[in-house]
Amino acid sequence: MYILSVCGMGFGTSLMLLMDIQSMAKDHGYTVEGEATDLGSAKGKSCDLIVASSEIAASLTGEEVPVVAIDNLLDKDEIKEKVLPLIERLSKEG
Repeated sequence: MYILSVCGMGFGTSLMLLMDIQSMAKDHGYTVEGEATDLGSAKGKSCDLIVASSEIAASLTGEEVPVVAIDNLLDKDEIKEKVLPLIERLSKEG
């Protein structure tokens, strides 16, 4: 499974978000590959799932994969609540 984490610049916030997602996924028995990227680079990139802040996610409408909007990027419970069910579903489909 390949996940894009997206922020405005493509490093700080999105890298931290990706690391949180990978750690959470590993704790539940899933392996997640991914990339931290900026909004401009994310559009049209091949992936299984996109995770971004609510503001950035609003600009990613029309993507062919699910886009998860996170309101508080520091809230690991919110990340788990919104992302883990999709990881589980995509793993079964994939």
